[in-house]
Amino acid sequence: GILRFLERAENLKNTLRSSRTSAGRRESAAEHSWRLCLLAMVCSKMFPDADLETMLKIAVVHDLGEALCGDVPAPLQKDGDDRAGREREAVMDLCSSLPSDLAEELLGLWDAYDRGSSREAVVVKALDKLETLSQHNQGMNYGEIDYRFNLDYGTTHTCLVPELDDMRAAVDARTAANARGR
Repeated sequence: GILRFLERAENLKNTLRSSRTSAGRRESAAEHSWRLCLLAMVCSKMFPDADLETMLKIAVVHDLGEALCGDVPAPLQKDGDDRAGREREAVMDLCSSLPSDLAEELLGLWDAYDRGSSREAVVVKALDKLETLSQHNQGMNYGEIDYRFNLDYGTTHTCLVPELDDMRAAVDARTAANARGR
């Protein structure tokens, strides 16, 4: 069951996002999740009230449903589109071959992220937004990114984590420069 889960989750490597790497190649959702884990790890001391292991687990599973559903770029997301419901169903489907306790743990981590129901989930969601914005600024995006949209993107999540205010300001400064055409 674990191998079947792993084989199906591998599709996250093939799930492309709207951003590009610094070399101009489309970024995969798996690459985004990896860098989110790295960001959580290097920022963990900023959050003594959050458990790093839980943060890393949430970061690993936060986009897992996209292995089956694909990624929807933020500017194309619509209120009431039930994207979260579809992704949750996909996570449940992916986890169906796992032992029930492990499947419940992974789904619980995904739910915590989706609902922002723990300090760790709130921090990871804010970091997720900053990682995305940072990749947009760093990548060779060939005019495919709406930098003006990015100046407001994720603020409802990053404002919940004041420890990240300076990082958000630095990312926004780069985003504003990109919006002006550098």
